[in-house]
Amino acid sequence: MTTHVEVERKFETDQRFTLPDLREVPGLAEVADTRRFTLLARYYDTEDLRLARHGITLRRRTGGHDDGWHLKLPRGTQGERQELRRPAGDPEEAEETVPLDLAELVLAYTRGAVLVPVAELRTDRTERALLGDGGTVLGRLADDRVTGLRLDQLGDGVTSWRELEVELADGTPELLAAVGDHLIGSGARSSDAPTKLSVVLGDDAANGERPRRSRTAAEAMTRYLRSRTDRMLSYDPLVRLADHDDDSVHKMRTSIRRLRSILRTHRRLLEGEKPAVLDSELKWLADGLGEVRDLEVLQARFHRQLDELGGPDEVGRGPAQPEPGWLSDLALEERAARARLRDQLRTARYMALLDRLDAFLADPPVTERARRSARKQERKQERKQERKTIARARRKMMRKHKKAEALPPGPERDAELHGTRKAAKRLRYTAEAAVPVLGKPARRVARRAKKVQDVLGAHQDGIVASQHLKEIAGDPQISTADAFTLGTLVTLQKYSDRLDELPRVWAKASDKKLLKRL
Repeated sequence: MTTHVEVERKFETDQRFTLPDLREVPGLAEVADTRRFTLLARYYDTEDLRLARHGITLRRRTGGHDDGWHLKLPRGTQGERQELRRPAGDPEEAEETVPLDLAELVLAYTRGAVLVPVAELRTDRTERALLGDGGTVLGRLADDRVTGLRLDQLGDGVTSWRELEVELADGTPELLAAVGDHLIGSGARSSDAPTKLSVVLGDDAANGERPRRSRTAAEAMTRYLRSRTDRMLSYDPLVRLADHDDDSVHKMRTSIRRLRSILRTHRRLLEGEKPAVLDSELKWLADGLGEVRDLEVLQARFHRQLDELGGPDEVGRGPAQPEPGWLSDLALEERAARARLRDQLRTARYMALLDRLDAFLADPPVTERARRSARKQERKQERKQERKTIARARRKMMRKHKKAEALPPGPERDAELHGTRKAAKRLRYTAEAAVPVLGKPARRVARRAKKVQDVLGAHQDGIVASQHLKEIAGDPQISTADAFTLGTLVTLQKYSDRLDELPRVWAKASDKKLLKRL
């Protein structure tokens, strides 16, 4: 299976649209000769279109240079998608059967529901390469005439249209924007349809969420939780696929932290046992991700520090020497942790957690007061409630820091500083969730809490790294050279500490004026 990051823009046109001379776009030297071919694609989804409603497409396509199965997953940046390609395999392979490896990558969305054909598309494509100086392919322009047919009972027959796609190759986002502006200036229109499939499926592919102002505290909280849940789910396929640190584990774990933080800081809006149960299950998932993430961080830290130290005079081994055995063992630990994490994401418990999240968001167990419509007076009350929530989170951070400051340097103080870091993180997430209600002042609180979190995070990372190094050095079979290297690295952790920055960032984060401006 291969991966590809797709960066493109789509445009609507009518059948009579004439392409402008793209050589007029700054940075484009030439437009290559056209290639014409026909693409035939069958799209798969659950019967209730769970993939389409999350912007995911799964298809089996023939007729192009990349025949086979394609799974496209939205990425954080608008217009970007992660595309996974898999050859079709045996020519006699049943077209109705989605390969198991692809089906597993979307398991968090399908929850085991059967993937069935939902649409067929024929695309008559005219493709032009957009060239820079020296013949470099900067992008490709596809002029598509498309015919789509729904395969379920809800379709309205055949749908036909024409669209343009401009996909980057070695060009820049600025070039993509310039080509788009040139096409729009010639009569094309930016397309609101994220995919060809969404044109065929119409409103049935929409997620049902229309942006609007939150009118109750319950709506504001639920909207934030839903956005974090969607973000968490978007990293699930990447976590299943990754065999190294690609940041997907970290981002999925961060999304879970934000969910748990809001469940806790907004507990006065919630009632019953559901929030506590959900929080507990999210912690179980975060722990599995955390095991992998901690090993990722340690490896990256040790590799970087070894590179910075350099040659044999400093660390006891030459730069051409193989990777030390203890570092290779760390990589093996990470691979084993990733395997356990993948197993965790296949469990019935994980599927039940996702179902529980869906049920929570569909009918949040909030208090009656949180459901009240926010008329003018009630909106003031809502702002007051958000200020109180932030103030409570800030007080907890202040108490943790005060306890740490009263202790002498040592493990006890480090534990309280770690608690301060977690409290700062919770304050940050709480303030970020309140930005739609409180605006820039809440964003400022979040930014300053993040700086405290970063400084104390670097301190905690150094402590964890030192402990790990000392455990490895305690192995009686460790070589003399490796023992020397480990000792040098233990010393280095002290010099990579940023705790001397804490007084400055703390003074800004604890400024009473921040609360007054909310």
